Amino acid sequence: MDLLLDTHTLIWFLQDDKSLSRVAADAIQSPSNVSYVSTASFWEMAIKVSIDKLELDTPFDEILRTVNENGFKILNIDFEHTVAVSKLPHYHRDPFDRLIIAQGIREDYSVVSNETVFDKYGVKRIW
Repeated sequence: MDLLLDTHTLIWFLQDDKSLSRVAADAIQSPSNVSYVSTASFWEMAIKVSIDKLELDTPFDEILRTVNENGFKILNIDFEHTVAVSKLPHYHRDPFDRLIIAQGIREDYSVVSNETVFDKYGVKRIW
């Protein structure tokens, strides 16, 4: 199964945070699944680090190395993803989450997130 990690999921996984559900951790660690990280997550993290709203265990400029070491693949944002965002109803206003939802729907990936509002969009969600 292909998984798309929400930003908080990625952070919690990398920092071994107990906020990550056991189901989510097991899905990410399963060798039969492929985990993707959206470039939107890197953008969100960079913004939050720069305004002191996020503190990481790893310096931000080393996050890509850490992501690669965990075997995660990068999902870049393409035009079709932005088209999908433009068609989403407004159940949720966070632009990063909306992009991750659109990517999950467009790529047919299960999104690993604790955000129950994602369910309103019909995206497959694991938590």
